[in-house]
Amino acid sequence: MNQIVSKTVVSELAPTGVLRAGINMSNGLLVTGLSSSGDPQGVAPDMAAEIAARLGVPVTYVKFERPSKLADAAGTNAWDIGLIGAEPARAEKIDFTPAYCEIEATYLVPANSPFQTPAEVDRPGVRIAVRRGAAYDLWLTRNIKHATVLRSDSADGPLNQFISQGLEALASLRQQLLKDVAKVPGARILPGNFTTVQQAIGTEKKNAAGAAFLRDFVAEAKRSGLVARLIEKHHVVGLSVAP
Repeated sequence: MNQIVSKTVVSELAPTGVLRAGINMSNGLLVTGLSSSGDPQGVAPDMAAEIAARLGVPVTYVKFERPSKLADAAGTNAWDIGLIGAEPARAEKIDFTPAYCEIEATYLVPANSPFQTPAEVDRPGVRIAVRRGAAYDLWLTRNIKHATVLRSDSADGPLNQFISQGLEALASLRQQLLKDVAKVPGARILPGNFTTVQQAIGTEKKNAAGAAFLRDFVAEAKRSGLVARLIEKHHVVGLSVAP
């Protein structure tokens, strides 16, 4: 992607002369560490840094403890681009690129569970624990018709609730569930997924030229192998380049 970036694009995406990149710090697949100065490290920060390099401006990271807070900050001049899951509810305020990578979301179920596939979980009487405001929580909100979804605000809340209340399912990203399953004797992770979280890059809807630039950047980043190289660089398991 060697195109000349217009002044309009730069002024839309970096109006302060710095690209302020909103980063979801709770996604351990996209943020895998911190630098000595406290900046996030991982696939998402590297994508933001590459965008800043092509704009010819420095990058600064605006850290959010969960994706819902990043999305809620849209339109408040807190960030210029946001790297989170693209969801219809968020797209009301944010213009998203196509996904650059995707993550499977599925269920953890207890030892005595009759469920064999994610589709079987949506039944009356079933209680599902989930992190409030996560992209997969938004999917559950739109799609679960019979089960009851119980939401927690803290990172450990859903697992603690699943254990303490003897719930029928815990919804999360597969990579997180691979850690959680070791804490629940006999529990198992259902094969397949109920959704894949589409990780994308967004900007305010008013930034038409900037949004077009970001779409072109993501397409090129996938086509050139940049996204694949970043996944390999950070040794991430459970993250796939989006088709």
